[in-house]
Amino acid sequence: MNEDINQPGSAAMDAGIGHNAREVTFRIEVRLFNSLEKYAGPQGWRSKMEVMAGMTVGDIVTQMRVPRNEIFLVMRNGRDISAGLVAGPVNFEAAVEDGDVVAFLGPVPYSYGFGAPIV
Repeated sequence: MNEDINQPGSAAMDAGIGHNAREVTFRIEVRLFNSLEKYAGPQGWRSKMEVMAGMTVGDIVTQMRVPRNEIFLVMRNGRDISAGLVAGPVNFEAAVEDGDVVAFLGPVPYSYGFGAPIV
C-alpha cells in the first residue's frame, strides 16, 4: 500500500520529512565588520551559529543584539542584500539558508553612511 506522504496524518508528514520538517536547524556563519565588531562578544568578529529554519536576517540581528540603525550593509554569501542608502533600508526579512555566510557592516569613517560627504 502506497501512502501519500503529503497527506495530514501520514507517518512521513508526522515525522517531519522534507519542507514540512519541524525543528530543523541550519548552520550559518555570521561576520561583523567595521563599527559592528564591538557587538561580536567573546567569539570574535566571525562566529558559527545554529539557527532554526525560517530564521531571517532581522532575527539574527535581534539575537546578536546589534542595533538596526547601526547596520549600513548586509551581505549574504558575498551578495549585497541591503537596499542601500538610495533605495531604502536593509532587508531584514531576507531568510537565511543552510551554509549561508551573513556579513553585517557598519559605516566606515569618512564614508557617506558615517555622515561625512564623499569627495
